[in-house]
Amino acid sequence: MSIPDAMPLPGVGEELKQAKEIEDAEKYSFMATVTKAPKKQIQFADDMQEFTKFPTKTGRRSLSRSISQSSTDSYSSAASYTDSSDDEVSPREKQQTNSKGSSNFCVKNIKQAEFGRREIEIAEQDMSALISLRKRAQGEKPLAGAKIVGCTHITAQTAVLIETLCALGAQCRWSACNIYSTQNEVAAALAEAGVAVFAWKGESEDDFWWCIDRCVNMDGWQANMILDDGGDLTHWVYKKYPNVFKKIRGIVEESVTGVHRLYQLSKAGKLCVPAMNVNDSVTKQKFDNLYCCRESILDGLKRTTDVMFGGKQVVVCGYGEVGKGCCAALKALGAIVYITEIDPICALQACMDGFRVVKLNEVIRQVDVVITCTGNKNVVTREHLDRMKNSCIVCNMGHSNTEIDVTSLRTPELTWERVRSQVDHVIWPDGKRVVLLAEGRLLNLSCSTVPTFVLSITATTQVLVTLKLFDNPVSTFLDEYVASLHLPSFDAHLTELTDDQAKYLGLNKNGPFKPNYYR
Repeated sequence: MSIPDAMPLPGVGEELKQAKEIEDAEKYSFMATVTKAPKKQIQFADDMQEFTKFPTKTGRRSLSRSISQSSTDSYSSAASYTDSSDDEVSPREKQQTNSKGSSNFCVKNIKQAEFGRREIEIAEQDMSALISLRKRAQGEKPLAGAKIVGCTHITAQTAVLIETLCALGAQCRWSACNIYSTQNEVAAALAEAGVAVFAWKGESEDDFWWCIDRCVNMDGWQANMILDDGGDLTHWVYKKYPNVFKKIRGIVEESVTGVHRLYQLSKAGKLCVPAMNVNDSVTKQKFDNLYCCRESILDGLKRTTDVMFGGKQVVVCGYGEVGKGCCAALKALGAIVYITEIDPICALQACMDGFRVVKLNEVIRQVDVVITCTGNKNVVTREHLDRMKNSCIVCNMGHSNTEIDVTSLRTPELTWERVRSQVDHVIWPDGKRVVLLAEGRLLNLSCSTVPTFVLSITATTQVLVTLKLFDNPVSTFLDEYVASLHLPSFDAHLTELTDDQAKYLGLNKNGPFKPNYYR
């Protein structure tokens, strides 16, 4: 059915006609391009190398939000310099040096450093508290003598953290805690700045442990501090380098998975060094875990699946701070959200927030999306996966890749088809497909980005904790101090208690305002 042309205004009829002819020509040209494109079967083993092989010139800039060069390229917020030969050679086999002649790093492409530097500068603009802390203390070099080995996500935001530690006097060697979350251009920028970084997006499992080992094992350099996210680095040093582990002055851990592993060491009487649990700090729980996930869950799902959430049935496994953030975002878009929980307090919170608390078995056949965020293992089993409906989306918002039993899907009767970066269709013999995102790894940092400001809160806490473990005097009330550093960004003005009010409440006028047990 054709729509009649609108009556043209006097004097512009010819211009409208020409514009319409141009529009039609472009439309049919585009259609012809699409219809002529050959269909191509994508093999999982190729790891997306064939997915977006477009003719490119060396140094060409492309929008990585729109087209990712491969599953190993960075999903960054802007353009990325790419090289057509990048995916053909493993970074471990490349001989690269930065502008200072150093080769003490292993990244995807050191030529991306300039672009990565711009990414870091953009992040700095929304991490004013961390920059302020850097400026206040860098003259004194309070971390002089600190040799920090780190294992975190390597993004523009964590680069600001790493460079802050360096500005305060520390020597840093860094690897990635997730094989998919590294922004390659940011890693290149850190390497160019002199940080010994060993990471790239799309590492294999062997690459992952090789990178960690390269950070720890260097002649003439021995770490005395660990900054970890997930516990893999701590575990590696403890197992492979026990003499180094005994001389560590402090461990900073920010994830629930890593904290759990530290508690296991402690209970076994094997944790012989001080460690601080950043994950359970108020600033991490109430801000990073909640607000970061509330915004980034949708970003990751939309980029990978283009799904509309209005009316969709979603089950979220776990109603801790991460689960609360995910559910708030999904509910706001009109999704029908179910919760699974083991904790009666969290379950009651979910009920009073308007969600139905169910067992996963009760809804697994009908839901459109399954999201895990428990920090546990085998939350979604092969039995659950077998019973899912066709095109059900499965993803994980917890740190570890143990929540979804992905290993059980690597069997001969199931076919894996890589359809786009970080998106696999797992196909059953009857034709049913399950859409698996990031192979069960952390969705938001593997498939999208996260809000810079909220990461500034966690990063500031990590820096202060590192200072404290390295015997520097810092505020006893870390959480409230970190929060106060970020209030100027909102032009927020705190009300001050009068002497009489402070006496009535039994508080110091300057805090702390929360008891030590507050979470």
